Amino acid sequence: MLETFQPRIAVLGAGAVGCYFGGMLARAGAPVTLIGRAPHVEAITQNGLFLESVNFEQKIPVAASTAVAAIREADIVLFCVKTLDTEEAARALAPHLASNAVLMSLQNGVDNVARIRAATTIDAIPAVVYVAAEMIAPGHVRHTGRGDLVLGELSQSGRDLETIAALFARAGVPCVVSKNIAADLWTKLIINCAYNAISALSCARYGRMVRHELAREVMMQTIKEAMAVAHADGIRFPKTDLIEVSLKLAEKMENATSSTAQDLARGKRTEIDSLNGYVVRRGAELGVATPVNQTLHALVKLLEEGQ
Repeated sequence: MLETFQPRIAVLGAGAVGCYFGGMLARAGAPVTLIGRAPHVEAITQNGLFLESVNFEQKIPVAASTAVAAIREADIVLFCVKTLDTEEAARALAPHLASNAVLMSLQNGVDNVARIRAATTIDAIPAVVYVAAEMIAPGHVRHTGRGDLVLGELSQSGRDLETIAALFARAGVPCVVSKNIAADLWTKLIINCAYNAISALSCARYGRMVRHELAREVMMQTIKEAMAVAHADGIRFPKTDLIEVSLKLAEKMENATSSTAQDLARGKRTEIDSLNGYVVRRGAELGVATPVNQTLHALVKLLEEGQ
């Protein structure tokens, strides 16, 4: 079964994350359709997707469309839209999603699956994404670090996640199935809270941030606050040092800049409300103070709204 499973893939939200994982699957022979904005779709249709990886550079032939209806024939849909577009995009895809198709949320934040379900009743699979990638031109994605996934279930659905994980693994994408995906989602959120805003505000890459004593201290305080909120929310983490885990990320993503920094550089709205902003809101609901996260959230919003 694992050797013959070759589903049709659609990627809704063909930005850096969607193009990287969709491109890797297409490179391995999977039938993939990328759904995104017109400039990227036109470039990909004419010239293929140019994937500039840390391991290779290749033009990958892949179908592309601007129409959400292009997901209609897909067996698996990678949902890669920005968190601020979650409900709108979910409602747009719902009429076109095949009854037996699987929707996977490859998004930042911890509440996207609940938001998709509330908007459409679709029960998506949460995926934790670790990749450093950016679109540097239409149809051209640059990959600078990692590129792995963690899948899991927030409910007992009985879906065969091991087969999906094997599909990614065969495409050169390390993918594991978690027994505690809620903790994994929060771990990624905490890492994002530590890096994204500071990278955006300082225009610094991850390696430089961690080596800078004052910046590292702010990162550590950000992590401690977010962990306190998670614990108050009932999340039970494995017995690991989350501060050490978070700071060590920079060793594998030394030259990465955050998606928040990339959005601000392009004059786009950021996902900061679903990162530090979410920690602040959830902390207020649970009675946990989050002054460092609140400061980072406020400063990014000030920059965002001033553009």
